[in-house]
Amino acid sequence: MKKITFNILKFSILLIIIVSACKKDDGLKLNEPSHRVVFTSEMDFENKIEVHGEISFGDVSPGVESRTWTFPAGVVDIIDSDDDNTSTEANVKTVFNQIGVFEVNLKQTFKEDAFVGNSQQGRNLDTNIIVTVLDSITVQLEGNYINPDGTIGAALDFSNNAENEIPAARSVRLRWIGDGEPRIISWDFERADPTTFVSMDSTIDVKYKFLGTFDLMVIGSRSRPFGVDTLFLENFMKVVPSTDPVIVEEVTDQDGHIAVVFSRELEAATLEATDFSISVYNDGELITDNFTNISLDPVDGNIVLIDLGGETIYNDDSISVSFTDGTLISTDGVLADPFSDGLLAFQKENILATNSNFDYGFETSSSSNWVFPTGWNAEWGLYTMNITSDNVYEGNNSAYIEIEANGNMVLQQNDLSDMPVQFPANATKTYEIGSWIYLEDIGSTDPADLQPDLRFYWQPAFPNALPNPEFNADFPLNEWVYRSAFVNFDETGNFHFQIRGFNQANPEVLKFYLDNITLAEVELRP
Repeated sequence: MKKITFNILKFSILLIIIVSACKKDDGLKLNEPSHRVVFTSEMDFENKIEVHGEISFGDVSPGVESRTWTFPAGVVDIIDSDDDNTSTEANVKTVFNQIGVFEVNLKQTFKEDAFVGNSQQGRNLDTNIIVTVLDSITVQLEGNYINPDGTIGAALDFSNNAENEIPAARSVRLRWIGDGEPRIISWDFERADPTTFVSMDSTIDVKYKFLGTFDLMVIGSRSRPFGVDTLFLENFMKVVPSTDPVIVEEVTDQDGHIAVVFSRELEAATLEATDFSISVYNDGELITDNFTNISLDPVDGNIVLIDLGGETIYNDDSISVSFTDGTLISTDGVLADPFSDGLLAFQKENILATNSNFDYGFETSSSSNWVFPTGWNAEWGLYTMNITSDNVYEGNNSAYIEIEANGNMVLQQNDLSDMPVQFPANATKTYEIGSWIYLEDIGSTDPADLQPDLRFYWQPAFPNALPNPEFNADFPLNEWVYRSAFVNFDETGNFHFQIRGFNQANPEVLKFYLDNITLAEVELRP
């Protein structure tokens, strides 16, 4: 009993000491940090919403004594509030009922000087948030015939059953003039070239190659803020017989065949194998000049398919096709024109267009997104680059580049976060890197010196890239030229381009346009 009494006594004394200590520290106050922390529900999407759409505003700043949100008058409905102009709540849910760009203001008073980022900026802070309210998407179009000489012709009728009449193998130009800023415009044509087209481009040229009357469907959409609208026009275009020449538009590949694409539909009964000849070379060696069968594509009757009898064609082959005068006629009765040594251009999927945000055609970025990357000596920053519509290979824009006399260039595309724009690549694949170039001024480099060139490096690996292309005396001036090279990646992952231009031995400025950069998976002959 004595031992238990003694332990109880010790516990009581300890309890008195703790209570006394707490009483002495009653005046102790923990410092609450003051730090501005403000968010919106759409902050990751540039605070863009569709009209009558919701957006929430939040203030979770520690150390706030008072706050006042102020919204544009007559524009906003503050949910669950009788006052649609101001609020003192920490979280405010709103609906914007007008189209436009509006400013929301937050005034905060803190208990002490508040941090904004890593610096203190006082007790009273103002924050302005810009909200962009888009109209709902509405598909509206305008368009014109394209005359045979390339000029713009008469306007098209966009009413149902308009049956705009056009001779076979002629083209029209359509333009989006609708509302709502769609991210994607999907065009769906019947029996035309192209038949479908999905893009952010607002203008498209379409060629009609088949006789008949065809519909048109266009869908405008965006994922954030979500919006979609569809326009469907019945009997939009009526294609009638033409007297225009029947010509070969391209030679390409299709499901392992050589595909000869004519400007309009052909009569299958008039197709003769003896009117065609082919040759397949690789690295100067003749692979074959024979084929086993020739036929019309069963769906697209303007395409002649040449079967090589099991012989595989590869992306590094040089393939040519010739067609002599014969009996081949179009379905509207015009004899096909002969052609000689049409070179095959392989169809390739541009990874930069389908699996990356890289602006391969300079259509969606601005000049400020293309930067001189860190890590290079100043001699590699002696250039100017501007996105322009003055001279383009395709689309609306290209890059115009001037590299200073005895200077060099390294160019990299960064996103809005100032981070390099990446693309995926696989170490088990072979790729073609290519671009379209319009050389305006080559300068006057001594033939004995290193010639100006363009090279595509990629990071984080740093390959020993070869000139692609070299701007030597043989490079054509004042015309769009495609140049490419086959490459492999040492690792599988995400990479970003650093485009290097060399002009160090040139006493004059190198001037050129750059467009439609391509990265495509290819298969080379073993």
